[in-house]
Amino acid sequence: MVRRVRLGVIVPSSNTVLEPLTQAIVASINHPDIEVTVHFSRFRVTKIDLTEDGNSQFTTNAMLAAAQLLADAEVDVIGWSGTSAGWLGFDKDESLCREIHNATGVPATSSIQALNELLRASKAEKMGLVTPYLGSVVDAIRKNYAAIGWEIFPERERHLDLTQNTDFGLVTESQLDSMAADVAKQGADVVAIYCTNLRGARRAAEWEKSHGVVVLDSVATTVWGMLKMVDVPPSAVVGWGSIFSM
Repeated sequence: MVRRVRLGVIVPSSNTVLEPLTQAIVASINHPDIEVTVHFSRFRVTKIDLTEDGNSQFTTNAMLAAAQLLADAEVDVIGWSGTSAGWLGFDKDESLCREIHNATGVPATSSIQALNELLRASKAEKMGLVTPYLGSVVDAIRKNYAAIGWEIFPERERHLDLTQNTDFGLVTESQLDSMAADVAKQGADVVAIYCTNLRGARRAAEWEKSHGVVVLDSVATTVWGMLKMVDVPPSAVVGWGSIFSM
């Protein structure tokens, strides 16, 4: 008998990339006894900066409302597919996932919780960062990683100084190719693609082959974390990089 699994994903409202990418990753799952579908719910996010207005978009209440709608569909797990904990603090996602579970009864994870777990499992030593964000946001991300033992040196990060989420979705794969190559050339052995509105997931396997790095794309890490939480082997995902065999 086929086991049916429903993944529920919380999406920033102005994100146009993560849904088709997540669907494509899930569609690649090759397992004779498991059928996985993915379902989405949005809350309002339009820009990324460190202003009060920017940070206040990520309220627990707004995200819980999106989670409740997913719970109506009786999903098996809820994943927050966003990177805000990178600058707001990793404890924000830990608290959010507890709140979601308490409110809905559905276990929850996040892009950054999964990314950080994979970072530790990678056995890499030199972290690189690719992101569309402002330098001030990157500085906050670097500070939070330094606090858990991962120093991201300035030469091992590339950012685009963008603020509007819709602009993030216009960044081309060729731009990301160049940014990832630059970071790898500076000695990074693990590269985090830190925004779920970037098309890095499609390039992960190629970058790993070309540059000899582990790629932690934040869209892909969300899927990895959800699958692991519901006991679907991530290795059933085919063609989306080495994280699914870790």
